[in-house]
Amino acid sequence: MLDFISKPLGQFMYFIYNTVGLHNYGLAIIIFTIIVRLLMLPLTVKQYRSNAKLQEIQPQLQEIQKRYKNDKEKLNAEMVKLYQENNVNPAGGCLPLLIQMPILFALWGVISRPVTYMLGKGSEVQALLAAIPEESRIRGYDELSIIIYNKLLNMNFLGLTLGLVPTLDIKKIIAEPQYAALLLIPLLASGLTYLSSKLAMASSNTGAENAGANQMGNSMMIVGPLMTLFFSFQFPAGLGLYWIAGSVIQILQQLYINKHVLKKKEVAK
Repeated sequence: MLDFISKPLGQFMYFIYNTVGLHNYGLAIIIFTIIVRLLMLPLTVKQYRSNAKLQEIQPQLQEIQKRYKNDKEKLNAEMVKLYQENNVNPAGGCLPLLIQMPILFALWGVISRPVTYMLGKGSEVQALLAAIPEESRIRGYDELSIIIYNKLLNMNFLGLTLGLVPTLDIKKIIAEPQYAALLLIPLLASGLTYLSSKLAMASSNTGAENAGANQMGNSMMIVGPLMTLFFSFQFPAGLGLYWIAGSVIQILQQLYINKHVLKKKEVAK
C-alpha cells in the first residue's frame, strides 16, 4: 500500500549506500535516517509549537467546559471562538504526526525488504530464495536471507551482521558469539527510547491541571522502552540500528526544540 513511498526511498537509500555510505549497509541506514529526520524537522517543530499553544489556553478551555457543560451547542461555539482568538488549530499537533507516520512505515519497509526496494528485484525474490538452503534462511525475513547468502550488500557493521535477529537463546549465543554482541542493539534502542520520552515529558511542562496527561506521559516512559525492547528481539538488527539512529536524532531535535523553540515562547510571554 505504501509502495509509492517505499520505492523512491529505497532507491535513495541505495544511492547513499553506493556513495557516502561507502558500500556499508549500517552506515547507509544511519545517514539515511539522519537525512529523513532532518527533512521532517519543520513538521516536528510545528507540532511542538501547536501543542505549546494548546497548553497555554488550557485554563481558559477548562473554564469554558465547566461553565457550559450542560449546553453542548454553546460549549462548541465558545471553544471555536477561543481557538480563533488565540490563532490555535486543535488539530495542528496531530497533522504533522499524521504526515510523518506513512513515511516512517515506508522506511521500515525499505529496511526490512532491501531486495525489493533497494535493489529493485522484487519480481526475482522467489527465484533467488529457492536457491538458498533452508538452514541459511532467516525465518520471516526472506529478502535479508537473500542479501546475506548472495552477499548482495555489505551488511557487516562494527563486526555485526545486521540481517540477523537478536536473541536470548543461550544455545545460539554460545554457538555464535556474535549473538551476544547483538544484544547491545535492543538494550541501546530501549534505553534511548526512554531518554527521548523523558526529554519530551520535561518539555511539555504541564501543570496540576493536566495531571491526567502527565500520568499518561509517565506511563509511556515505561511502556515505550518495554515495547522497543520486545520488538527489537523480533526484527533484524538493521531495523534496531534504524531505531537507535532515529532515537538519537529525536533526542538532539528535542534538545534543539527545548532551547530554541519552547524557550523563545517563554521569553516572548
